[in-house]
Amino acid sequence: MANTKAVIPGSFDPITYGHIDIIERSAERFEELHICVLRNSNKKGTFTSEERIALIEASVSHLDNVYVHSYGGLLVDFCDAIGATTIIRGLRAVSDFEYELRLTSMNRKLNPKVETLYMMTSTDYSFISSSVVKEVAQYDANISEFVPKPVEEALIKKFQHHHN
Repeated sequence: MANTKAVIPGSFDPITYGHIDIIERSAERFEELHICVLRNSNKKGTFTSEERIALIEASVSHLDNVYVHSYGGLLVDFCDAIGATTIIRGLRAVSDFEYELRLTSMNRKLNPKVETLYMMTSTDYSFISSSVVKEVAQYDANISEFVPKPVEEALIKKFQHHHN
């Protein structure tokens, strides 16, 4: 019997239409989809965990089977805690693959019951990354075709002090 819970992990700093593309397509295939905002102590984010969760929730509110969490431990432990056996990862380009392969291999060693599925981002979004969106937003460029409205507004607010 296939498990009906899947996890999409990431830093989502911030969430983009590329992420939402993967989330929407995954939400159609699983009864429950859990977005896990990974808290990485080595990375200083633009948005706090709480801000990211709020932006994700605002951006996926149209999907009633999607739940948003944050987690500071191992992803496979989070999967165990909620009873999920599938991790979904989006791939934009070949350059993502090597890193993802190492991550998947480690996760499989840590918990062989958890399987990772890769989904290609739609070509419309394959060039979008959170870091590129943030970089462009700092220069007051229009980012409305890359991120949902709540994220666009949050980025504008976040970077306003750069110009004053």
